[in-house]
Amino acid sequence: MSARHFKTTLLILPFLSAVFLTVGCQPKTESKKDDTPTQSKVEKVSVPVIQSKVVTVKLPKNKLCLEDGCTTYHFQTVETNQPWINEYFMNRIKKADPNAFDNIQDQQVKLPEGMPQDGQSIMFVRYLGQNYNVASFQLYSYTYSAGAAHGMHHEEYVIFDLNKKKRVSVADLLKEGSDTTVRDRLYSFNQSWLEEHNISKDKFQLSDNFYYGNEGIVFVYPLYELASYAEGLSELTLPYDQAIDVVKPEYLPSQPVLPLSLIHI
Repeated sequence: MSARHFKTTLLILPFLSAVFLTVGCQPKTESKKDDTPTQSKVEKVSVPVIQSKVVTVKLPKNKLCLEDGCTTYHFQTVETNQPWINEYFMNRIKKADPNAFDNIQDQQVKLPEGMPQDGQSIMFVRYLGQNYNVASFQLYSYTYSAGAAHGMHHEEYVIFDLNKKKRVSVADLLKEGSDTTVRDRLYSFNQSWLEEHNISKDKFQLSDNFYYGNEGIVFVYPLYELASYAEGLSELTLPYDQAIDVVKPEYLPSQPVLPLSLIHI
């Protein structure tokens, strides 16, 4: 090794040693945390997926005879993975016909000779489907009292908000102050049928019974309210495109948006 090379090496070594000592003596610093503000975490609500099956309601006995006739009971409800829904429907059935659940002793029927003595009470619950946080059920009932001209049936639709664990009423469904607008639109869209049944606009009212149909929200009216018994329950549809600005977004099913080129076809 030449003398010049050796001198250069001697000059460099003390410098490198100083650098290493300086670095080694520096206190260890923790990795800096990102001081940039993080976005607030959006709380995700877990919406349960309804699982349901129909089960027979257990009764003390399936037939009860009292002085005004005998009644045979046929009750079915749903058993879901949501206990509060199961409890809701059982309470509804018990409230509708409490005699069926009380172990009442049979009595002798005291009806005129030749008059039918047997009646029926039928109730069942059916799961219709789920649209994100909204689950739909149908509560069907039929009663025939001994000696009556005919039985009476009804279909009540029960809509649940799964997030809030409550039934959705018409008041919950509609935006505040939109009742009159909804009534007017519903009448206009079904005007021909309503006028055929002599239902004037000033006497027309919104039903509190509704379900989600293929084309819109369907309002259901009981027997005799809008039409004769023979015609059955009356159903009036409010199209979804007429409901966008009057129904709360959380209760309005998502609808496909068609390209303008297809709308005019």
